[in-house]
Amino acid sequence: MTNARFITAADAMDGWRDDVLTGKPPTFFRVADAGPLARLEVGPKLITLIGGAPGSGKTAFVMQCVVDALRLSPTLRAVVCNIEMPAEVLLDRQLSRLSGVPIDAIRYRRLDEMHADRIDAGLATIESFAERVCFVRPPFDLGNVAATADEFAPLATGGGLLLVLDYIQRIMPPGSQGDKRGSVDATMNYIRQFADAGAAVVVVSSVGRQKDNKGRSTYSGDSLNLASFKESGELEFGADDAFILAPMKDAAGIRHLMHLKARHTKPADVFLRFDGMTQRFTAIEPPTERHSKNAGLSATLAEAWKQAKPAGGEPWKP
Repeated sequence: MTNARFITAADAMDGWRDDVLTGKPPTFFRVADAGPLARLEVGPKLITLIGGAPGSGKTAFVMQCVVDALRLSPTLRAVVCNIEMPAEVLLDRQLSRLSGVPIDAIRYRRLDEMHADRIDAGLATIESFAERVCFVRPPFDLGNVAATADEFAPLATGGGLLLVLDYIQRIMPPGSQGDKRGSVDATMNYIRQFADAGAAVVVVSSVGRQKDNKGRSTYSGDSLNLASFKESGELEFGADDAFILAPMKDAAGIRHLMHLKARHTKPADVFLRFDGMTQRFTAIEPPTERHSKNAGLSATLAEAWKQAKPAGGEPWKP
């Protein structure tokens, strides 16, 4: 017979009451200087799930959050496990964002004197946190991720650990799980243990096409929901917050960061303008009802550019 294990509310009251009245609030690592992105709760003991269709920009968005978290938290360390892009490609993108130099010029090494000052400034920013971020090399499994984190950023030393898994469907747990869904469920169980040990975990996931109201397969944000995460189940159940980054219909460059689950807070969607030329996401005000229903591409873009005009330029006008 199993022995019962429990605690009464009366027994828990003393410690809990003292913590409520005098304890410290939760620790969060800000992923932006200000605005709605600064309110995302990424911190120790939390799992943040971010999904998106191919090409939606989820990796660029997550890496922007990682880099800005490192800039804003001087003692934070980050371990990034990305199974599709090597460190050099990820750094190319962040150099483009931080410098404002187009990604094509950086990727194809077509830099000249006109880029020099901006490139130097971007490199200096990256150098300021370069010792505090590492990139996992193969094999891409949880054993290697855990060993890397223990060596590079042991939790016992303090300072904070941000662990990024991009993307979860291809990062293998220990043992044999039988099928893909079982593998993802097992991976999430281990990730919860990482979080419980004190890590802040950001999990990137692919999503599957859904049927729209006309029965067509689509990645449209109107059709995506919690069940859209591939191998859905333990994935969204185990996350504290779940988001899907979806392109907005008829609005090129605008992304809707849908906050589909919030275990500790009220869900709050964020609208973003994505500049593919420099791999930069900028928070904007939600489109008005007139624009969101269908005021045409020009009107939607004009609304977005009012919120974030280009450096040295005037708001775009149709």
